[in-house]
Amino acid sequence: MPAYTLPPALAAKAIAFGRLSVDLHFAYMLWSIAALFLLLELGVPARLRDLSARITTRPTRQTFLTAAALLFLLQLLMFPLSAAGHLLLLRFGISIQPWPSWLVDAAKSIALTLILFTPLVAGAILLPRRAPRRWWLILWSILVPVIVLVVVLSPIVIDPLFNRFEPLADTNPALVTQLQTIASRGGVNVPASRIFLMRASAKSTSINAYVTGFGASRRIVVWDTTVRSTPPDELSFVFAHELGHYVLGHIQQGILFAAALLFACLWFTARASRWLIARRGPRWRITGSTDPAAAAVLLLLAATLQFATEPAVNAVSRHFERAADAYGVHAIHGLVPDPAATTARSLQRLGQQNLASPERRPFVELWCYSHPHIADRIRDAANSTTP
Repeated sequence: MPAYTLPPALAAKAIAFGRLSVDLHFAYMLWSIAALFLLLELGVPARLRDLSARITTRPTRQTFLTAAALLFLLQLLMFPLSAAGHLLLLRFGISIQPWPSWLVDAAKSIALTLILFTPLVAGAILLPRRAPRRWWLILWSILVPVIVLVVVLSPIVIDPLFNRFEPLADTNPALVTQLQTIASRGGVNVPASRIFLMRASAKSTSINAYVTGFGASRRIVVWDTTVRSTPPDELSFVFAHELGHYVLGHIQQGILFAAALLFACLWFTARASRWLIARRGPRWRITGSTDPAAAAVLLLLAATLQFATEPAVNAVSRHFERAADAYGVHAIHGLVPDPAATTARSLQRLGQQNLASPERRPFVELWCYSHPHIADRIRDAANSTTP
């Protein structure tokens, strides 16, 4: 049976990279919680509210200004860890993006965060003024269509801000024909206009492909690093795996899961925020749930819930990835000599190129892994049966 193996020196490098990545991930998540709690203890949100009140007398504007200021301040507090993440990728050769380019991308990310999340946070403060008990349900009913809209617009508006995309047919029409053959054998029509190449090589040495968008914007994206370094038969599996996400409706299912999770989180937040403000509000100089400074309490709860729900979110993601792997093995049957062996080789290449750690740490896999461990994926491929 094939196994995920790396040369000793590369294995040591991959293990070190994996451990540092996990440490940095937990540090980032826990610091986001601690930083917000520290801001509340120092009375910073109340000071920002007071400053907003001096700038404008309109309560709605005060709420938006306070929410935006808090989000911006939080982004600044998280910036050193974000920079440490880029430094880690540079150190291990995963990223080749120069610091000036990375700083531009970081600035874009901060701007997007402010644009997308300021109305959300402000709405969670303004809605309770009209619907004290049902505000969270009203907000949920607004956010679900917004989530769908963001998924639709992401490949058209957001992704091009950070990377360059072009139709794969423009540079490699023969490959598009090969990939469409895989799709048609599975009874799926994927127009050439929905297969894109991403110029990842300007920033990264890793290989990848993914499905994105929804409805008219749905598409399959293959990184140029993947096209350059992956043999045609292995590339067939990479595409077939992503086609599996496309065919099996994982984006739609992901949206439904996100809507259900958001419902539960907003319900919890509505109750937890009232409890927290009742007990800590006087110390933090927050008068109630409609106080603009209460935005910091909502952000604190959001950061805590994001961390607490990570295992569930990643469990769903791993389920999708297993299903896409299984679909991919079957989809290339008859197109490559040995689908299982081809899949195993493709996954081995993916793990080796992206420094996937061979180390097994069950708790880390449960909490952090959005994909099954690479060794499990190779084992499942070897054990798969094709028609």
